[in-house]
Amino acid sequence: MSRELSRLVEKHGGNPSCVPALREEPVSSAEATLEVLEALVQTRHEIVIFMTGVAASLLFEAAESAGRRQELVLGLQRALVVARGPKPTAALRGFGVPPSLTAREPFTSAELIDALSGLPLEGRRVLLFHYGERSATLAETLRARRALLEERWLYRWLLPEDTRGLERLVTRLLAGEVDALVITCQVQFRHLLEVARRLSLREPLLEALRRDVVVAAMGPTCHAILQLHGVPVDVMPDQPKMGPLVRSLMLHLEHTHVPAAGPAAQSVVH
Repeated sequence: MSRELSRLVEKHGGNPSCVPALREEPVSSAEATLEVLEALVQTRHEIVIFMTGVAASLLFEAAESAGRRQELVLGLQRALVVARGPKPTAALRGFGVPPSLTAREPFTSAELIDALSGLPLEGRRVLLFHYGERSATLAETLRARRALLEERWLYRWLLPEDTRGLERLVTRLLAGEVDALVITCQVQFRHLLEVARRLSLREPLLEALRRDVVVAAMGPTCHAILQLHGVPVDVMPDQPKMGPLVRSLMLHLEHTHVPAAGPAAQSVVH
C-alpha cells in the first residue's frame, strides 16, 4: 500500500514521504495454528469471519507447510465464509474460497455487523479471525446474538522495532515541514501519539495537527480516532480507497494550502 500511495501522490504533483508506523508480528504458536487448522478442516465452525487478507494468507501458509492446503479449501467451502472487505475477499478468492458474504463500503465493523444481521446466529459455531487487535464491537455483538464465538489472532500490530522514523516525523510536524498527513489505519495514529508521548511532545503534536497540518483520513475508523483527539479531518473520500483519497487530498491542498517549503511540491507524509 505504501508504494502505491507514494506513486499516486507523485502523480498528482506532491512530494511523498512514507514513515512506517507499525509492524505485523505473528503471535499464534505453531501448535495453536495447527489446532485451528484442524478445526477448519473438520468444519467444526459453521461460520468463519476474516477481518483481513493478512490473516487469510497466514492461515493458508500454515496449511501449505502442513501439506493440508486442499483440505483447508474443502473445509472452508463447507462453511459460510465472511470477509470484511476487498482485501480478505481477494485473498480468499485467490486461495479458491470466495466468501459467501461481504461487508459494503466503507468496510468497517459496523458494515460487517449489518451484513450479518440477516443470519441466524444463536447456537451457531462462529470463528472470528481478528486483525492486529481485537474488534471488540463485532465480537460483543456476536456474543449478544448468542453465537458460540471463538476468537483468534494470527498476528498483532506493534510499534516498529526502530521508531526513529516516527520520532523524526514528530519533529518535522512540529517544525511546520509537513503540509499533509495521511492516516490509512487508526493504529498508525495511535502509534504516532505514543512516540510523541515518549518524547514528552504529545500535546504540542496534537496542537500542531489541529492548527498547521492538513489531515486526511482513509475512512470512518480513521476519522473517529482523529476526532477523539480533537484533530480536525480536512479530507476523507467518499470511497475508502487510495485513488479517491489522494485525488481529494491534492485538490484540497491545491485550493487551500500554501506549501511549507514555498513554491515546492506539497509535502505529504503517510
